[in-house]
Amino acid sequence: MTAALTRNDFGIETAIGILKQQFGERLQTGLSVREQHGHTTTWIENQPPDAVVFARSRDEVAAIVNVCATHKVPIIAFGTGTSLEGHVNAAAGGICIDVSQMDKIVAVHTEDLDCVVQPGVTRKQLNEYLRDQGLFFPIDPGANASLGGMAATRASGTNAVRYGTMKDCILSLEAVLPSGQVIRTGQRARKSSAGYDLTRLLIGSEGTLGIITEMTIRLHGIPEAMSSATCSFPSVEAACNAVIATIQMGVPVARIELLDALQVKACNAYSKLNLPETPLLLLEFHGSDAGVAEQAKTFGEIARDVGGTGFAWTTSPEERTKLWQARHDVYWAALAYRPGAEVVATDVCVPISRLAECVTKAQAKTDELGLVAPIVGHVGDGNFHTSLLVMKDDPDEMARGRAYVSWLNQTAIAMEGTCTGEHGIGQGKRAYLEAELGASTDVMRAIKVAIDPDNIMNPGKIF
Repeated sequence: MTAALTRNDFGIETAIGILKQQFGERLQTGLSVREQHGHTTTWIENQPPDAVVFARSRDEVAAIVNVCATHKVPIIAFGTGTSLEGHVNAAAGGICIDVSQMDKIVAVHTEDLDCVVQPGVTRKQLNEYLRDQGLFFPIDPGANASLGGMAATRASGTNAVRYGTMKDCILSLEAVLPSGQVIRTGQRARKSSAGYDLTRLLIGSEGTLGIITEMTIRLHGIPEAMSSATCSFPSVEAACNAVIATIQMGVPVARIELLDALQVKACNAYSKLNLPETPLLLLEFHGSDAGVAEQAKTFGEIARDVGGTGFAWTTSPEERTKLWQARHDVYWAALAYRPGAEVVATDVCVPISRLAECVTKAQAKTDELGLVAPIVGHVGDGNFHTSLLVMKDDPDEMARGRAYVSWLNQTAIAMEGTCTGEHGIGQGKRAYLEAELGASTDVMRAIKVAIDPDNIMNPGKIF
């Protein structure tokens, strides 16, 4: 077992005093700053740290960790605060290390299709920097998240069906361990058989094993051509059958997103679209001019065979941008759909052969419980999100909402899926990890204890 979650008031006070002398105004204890760094977009209570330190280098991160390790003070890493399961809450108080000022793009190796970045670099910042070099970084979770945070939560997003997730796009990491020791997990080589894969041990560890201070990231060439397409379907099942056939036929689709009828309705109102308010697939194809045309044509034939209607595709950058901006704005569209409600986003992932069944059951369950929950999904890999719209001042509705989220996680696991395709465990999904992985969680705990015996790295998360 990991060490008990207890508050160390004396150690925290001592560490803040020492760090204040070292960092001056870059250590903040004001309530508004602390609450911002305990930010959570779930129904989990905000648990702010006792202080926030804005680090600017690996050596500064190591210095902060050394002070905290000496006094057994909890440490929480913070990038942009876009995580969705309470990852940045300070469950036992402590020091938040904000790495947003560690935002240097250290090197770009164009010939090798990789780059070296600090953890505070955001995905949009990196792609703007790379654009004139004909390269791009493909992982797109929607929010303009920091790359360090994306690595820590093993993020993915709309492009995952073609380009994979963060674990597929990182060659090596530099990190500060709970002892203050700095390690590098690998070199820039595209593959290695040298010992344990520490890179992927840290990816997805949610800041519980170390703080990432540098990453070597795979890049891709910007495709010669891109096209986007929309197609409406009479049911979620029909849309999912189109997805399954597309994947099975080997169509190299870059993105394939499902919006249920309720989410389409919300997007039409918010983003000023005029889409049929039935289940919708939104796609993107990458390749040569001839290639994207062929891909679009093949998908159109697949869609028609399963009842798809209104198939349309475009290579116009303006039209593509409008469609994908609407997809990225689903959170705001959902908020606007039910004024006064708050969004509690959750995600699960199942084998794509079970996707239609899982989504259909999720819709039926919301109806049964009298809830409103638009659905959107990265359906090319079986991952979908429900945006539960709840009135937080209504205890009965909140209870029904919690029951729904619990049911959804358990249902996905029962379908040989996972309680989280990309959000991570954090605090919000701890209750489901053991049900999904069984004795493997004991191995995880043993690794945690071995690396962080005092449980100072983001305590209260995952376990």
